[in-house]
Amino acid sequence: MEERPHILIVDDDRDIRRLMMELFDERGFRVTAVADGASMARHLASTKFDLAILDVMLPGEDGLELCRRIRKESNLPIIMLTARGDETDRVVGLEMGADDYVAKPFGPRELIARVRALLRRTREGGAEPAASAKPRVSRMTFDGWVIEMARRELRAPDGALVSLTGTEFDMLVVLAERAPSVVSRDQLLDLVRGRTSSPFDRSIDVSISRLRKKIEAMPEDPRIIRTVRNSGYVFAVPVAPEYAGP
Repeated sequence: MEERPHILIVDDDRDIRRLMMELFDERGFRVTAVADGASMARHLASTKFDLAILDVMLPGEDGLELCRRIRKESNLPIIMLTARGDETDRVVGLEMGADDYVAKPFGPRELIARVRALLRRTREGGAEPAASAKPRVSRMTFDGWVIEMARRELRAPDGALVSLTGTEFDMLVVLAERAPSVVSRDQLLDLVRGRTSSPFDRSIDVSISRLRKKIEAMPEDPRIIRTVRNSGYVFAVPVAPEYAGP
């Protein structure tokens, strides 16, 4: 039997911690809920988690700083809880490496759906359909870079492993798979996060900016991921896919 995903929740509100513990436990997750960064660090040092949910509004070291601290050490998927869906919190959280955000007050079904979608995207070696209509891509190469699909890894031309968040990896794959076609911001948001954007949602732009800093020699004048005015983004270098054997 597959082990239940283990969720780490960091929120200083005792009632919200209890609510989320009950919510995730009822739906088959294991849950550890703590109130602050010190407790979070102790658990992360001794326990393997599949995903973290961080409240932005924490006393002392806030959720944004905790997100940055986690991201320095690992690619653990992170969902931020933001008050009233404040855009500044969302943008800063994404810049620090968060994968998604949910506004408070949140609906239980939405939170569970976001968690399951993020776990599905970041699970290594996810199950493939029993019968596939087309060969499965095992890796893609571009400009000396190598995307390893099963391991969800990106290697630089010198062989170094490049640290990507789950969202950054998914965005890179979506753009590379569709090269040289233009992909709109709405398409990217839907394909990567499984939802449509609002007119003021800057999360795609922030994630693209972070990704460019990791793969472009000159992020301010990109040659790999280029912006197409009023249309979206295009992967502008040749991509060579390699396919898995039968």
